[in-house]
Amino acid sequence: MYDEKKATQAIRFINSLKHGIGDFHGQNFELLPWQEKIVRDIFGTVKPNGYRQYKRAYIEIPKKNGKSEFGAAIALKMLCADGEQSAQVYSCAADRRQASIVFDVAVDMVDQSPALKKHIKPVLSQKRLVYKPTRSFYQVLSSEAKTKHGLNVSCCIFDELHAQPNRDLWDVMMSGSGDARRQPLFLTLTTAGQSKNSICYEQHKIARGILDGTRVDPTFYPVIYGLEDDDDWEDEKNWYRANPSLGRTIDIETVREWYRSCKGSITDENNFKWLRLNMWVDASTHWLRMENWDACTETVNPEDLRGRECYGGLDLSSTQDLTAFVLCFPPRNDAEKYIFLYWCWIPEDCMHERVNRDKVPYERWRHEGYITTTPGNIVDYRKIRADIQEIATYYNIKEIAYDRYNATETILELMDEGMTMVPFGQGFISMSPPTKDIETKIIARRIIHNNNPVLRWNFANVIIKTDTAGNIKPDKMKSIEKIDGAVAAIMAFDRASKREGNHASVYDERGLVFL
Repeated sequence: MYDEKKATQAIRFINSLKHGIGDFHGQNFELLPWQEKIVRDIFGTVKPNGYRQYKRAYIEIPKKNGKSEFGAAIALKMLCADGEQSAQVYSCAADRRQASIVFDVAVDMVDQSPALKKHIKPVLSQKRLVYKPTRSFYQVLSSEAKTKHGLNVSCCIFDELHAQPNRDLWDVMMSGSGDARRQPLFLTLTTAGQSKNSICYEQHKIARGILDGTRVDPTFYPVIYGLEDDDDWEDEKNWYRANPSLGRTIDIETVREWYRSCKGSITDENNFKWLRLNMWVDASTHWLRMENWDACTETVNPEDLRGRECYGGLDLSSTQDLTAFVLCFPPRNDAEKYIFLYWCWIPEDCMHERVNRDKVPYERWRHEGYITTTPGNIVDYRKIRADIQEIATYYNIKEIAYDRYNATETILELMDEGMTMVPFGQGFISMSPPTKDIETKIIARRIIHNNNPVLRWNFANVIIKTDTAGNIKPDKMKSIEKIDGAVAAIMAFDRASKREGNHASVYDERGLVFL
């Protein structure tokens, strides 16, 4: 049954709040149509005893549609105006920063409301709001917390469920934590995820089943805004279908600009589909369209590069694997391009095994001079060091970037030979900017790779991993074939692009400092 009075009361309370962030700061909240429908349905649909029918709500919607402020408004409604004594309201997310987003908006809303500010005590060091009239509180929780057992939950706002590293927090919050309450509410607000083997996709399937009539659960309220795999993601009409706040919280021209900028890049297209159209896109996708790589047909004679300034990337392998070394020569003027030279080494015995097992033409590449083999079945690091030292006599190598977690004896000995070795992290912070930039340069044909078949093979093998902020990096775990040359090239490119234009480097004055 539907209780219009309860629905109206909820809407009036929420619309009395003030916006907490952005261009709307200080304005009345004014529920958007899609938000108002959810509030009416959740708070107005009741059982014969008058308590809410819906215990759980799953709202899946793209970013920038007003999700965080909606979550904050619901949290304050459940804290102050749900008639619950000693209410316990929680914001949950994968980490404390994410869990704090909705909470911080709620804090701003309280700060702008004299009525709420009079009765709510903020304890910001604990990420807690205390509503004194009913001895209730609103608290941030994350999967990083040691334990969450024993909670008496009246409301849980679960933010970005797709980012949960495991299902531990979800199971604790959903398994009996609200059983002592008359009408608890567990509200999930999330974008689509990138793994179909996740708790989020499990909830997505439940919601989808209820929406299409193949599943029945009168306590579960489902809302999904997004496109399916067979929808035309390039059709603007579908952008409005996926984004109910398009034209209000996000401008259509902003979406158009993003769409235009992503064309030609698999990674950027997938990010557009995921973050803007709420499509379930696998986080691990092949990085490049190799036709863009192949379009970079220009070549250069390595002899013409003798003595020229360049920057290296060294991806040291395990003892039985491929080791890659790349030099990147930055352009000296607007007419020039980035130039890559590539060397790689593999143990002789492992080469034969890989030819038979993986059908990779190592023997032909060795015959053509693209691969150097070392005797035996383990990498001969002495040979690699000697070769790099010889290469350094031909080219003016300013720096060599290497995986900072692979600081082997090889690195130390190269430093002893006077080379500037720069540790390079393999996480999103370090890898994302040069990975995105080098892809842009490839698409724009600003790269000369001399048609090296081994380097092409490495780049073609790269599987990209994406985080929720749209950062990317090569995923060695998912990239089944070898990507060492691509990783080395990205590191070398990063150092070269930062030095383009002869910007000064701290390493010009000193070497590395070890603590």
